[in-house]
Amino acid sequence: MFTPEMLESIKKVEATRAERMSTEPRRMTAEEKSELLKAYHPDYRAEGFKEIKIGPNKGQKAPVELTNLIHSNSRLLNENIDLTKIDYDVDVLVIGGGGAGCSAAIEAHEAGANVMIVTKLRIGDANTMMAEGGIQAADKPNDSPVQHYLDAFGGGHFAARPELLRRLVMEAPDAIQWLNKLGVMFDKSEDGTMVTTHGGGTSRKRMHACKDYSGAEIMRTVRDEVLNRQIPVVEFTSAVELIKDDKGQVAGAVLLNMETDDYLVARAKTVIIATGGAGRLHYQNFPTSNHYGATADGLILGYRAGAPLLYQDTIQYHPTGVAYPSQIFGALVTEKVRSLGAMLVNKDGEAYAHPLETRDVSASAIIRECANGKGVDTPLGSGVWLDTPMIEILGGEGTIEKRIPAMLRMYLNYGIDMRKVPILVYPTLHYQNGGLEIGGEGYTKAIPNLLVAGEAVGGIHGRNRLMGNSLLDIIVFGRNAGKAAARRAAETELGEMNLDHIKAYAEELAAADCAEEGVSPLLLPKYARHER
Repeated sequence: MFTPEMLESIKKVEATRAERMSTEPRRMTAEEKSELLKAYHPDYRAEGFKEIKIGPNKGQKAPVELTNLIHSNSRLLNENIDLTKIDYDVDVLVIGGGGAGCSAAIEAHEAGANVMIVTKLRIGDANTMMAEGGIQAADKPNDSPVQHYLDAFGGGHFAARPELLRRLVMEAPDAIQWLNKLGVMFDKSEDGTMVTTHGGGTSRKRMHACKDYSGAEIMRTVRDEVLNRQIPVVEFTSAVELIKDDKGQVAGAVLLNMETDDYLVARAKTVIIATGGAGRLHYQNFPTSNHYGATADGLILGYRAGAPLLYQDTIQYHPTGVAYPSQIFGALVTEKVRSLGAMLVNKDGEAYAHPLETRDVSASAIIRECANGKGVDTPLGSGVWLDTPMIEILGGEGTIEKRIPAMLRMYLNYGIDMRKVPILVYPTLHYQNGGLEIGGEGYTKAIPNLLVAGEAVGGIHGRNRLMGNSLLDIIVFGRNAGKAAARRAAETELGEMNLDHIKAYAEELAAADCAEEGVSPLLLPKYARHER
């Protein structure tokens, strides 16, 4: 499977392994990290960003691809939508069928609300499924939510909204117990104690995992709970515009049946946006670990209706995406591989950075090595080695099969045994750090009765997210959004519904002379077989 050049480089990795195992690379200083990020992180590439010309974030920058969608008109601008014909009438409408959406729906249903989920693919087709390494919670005797807060606040460059981060860490232990009671099969020792490990940027072992398919296991469990409760789920149907009423409240959404092209009207007293990330926009032409539907739809829906964005200019590039073989280019290689002992090594066998630096620092260091000729050439670019045989040496034979079996199988499918040879990695577009701005209970800043949960939120993690805090935030903020939405729905009276904001947005685009030719939200990647 490997080229002669790769095999020659592997020999250097093997020759330096013993020395590297005895002298782990030191942590970078704050000054070194800052210099590295400014020189190599994609967020600092001016050509990757564009000024937003209209709306709440006018004058700020965002990735070019996202800005182009912001500068696009609504799909409904020239459509005649009859808002008096109600197809669905509910208390709480949840847009998105991933972990955040399902958690919200479960709690809204538990509170007695009439709740419905609408999702453009199938329930569970979400980035939640793609998460591998684990979920953080400070629930061990040597740890505390305060320590968790300090790790996450520093890892996010001290930019997280304190009220959001405080809620994340304080409610983390309860989130783990909630999932455990629902049936999530966490890794446990023989006496029932949960097994925890380190992640990049953590000062304590607080990563709870289910082998290396933690997200899939969590998604399986919350999806089953939704179905067992018989909560209505409308699949293959996209929300293409929010509806407001004459009081300025959100009042539902216009939906598009992806199979028939029919538009449908959903009236709701509260709406929760849980649409996930933006990886399939492929910012700066990076590969992505994201699922097929991750096209920033929720950000567009909320922004066009008047909700501001926060940190929309910050993206997380997971340092270890697959660089080779080409068939799985960009797929996620969980951080857990490094927490189990694998080192990042350049083509000369040099460990150039500590294996558990924060994700933005690790990604920048890999990009630096490749830019400076220290990477290994591949058919699609270059990468560095992740020295996975170290896991078996440090943890004993069988550790990889026991702790990261899905990763092992993925590589074995292509003739690569990561127990015996290192694997090639390069950063992959992984997480949307920025999103719609919310307050502590999940409500947007500008639109009454509109809530946001999960990856579509900005501010929870600041400008960089630590491993394991995304699975945590979809549970914490998903549950809270569901509870809050149910409470608000019980006291809400809707006025006359309208789509006036669509026309106003089009007029603003025209006045700024920045309207793009396409429409938004995008719904599916540009390379989809069935474009809309």
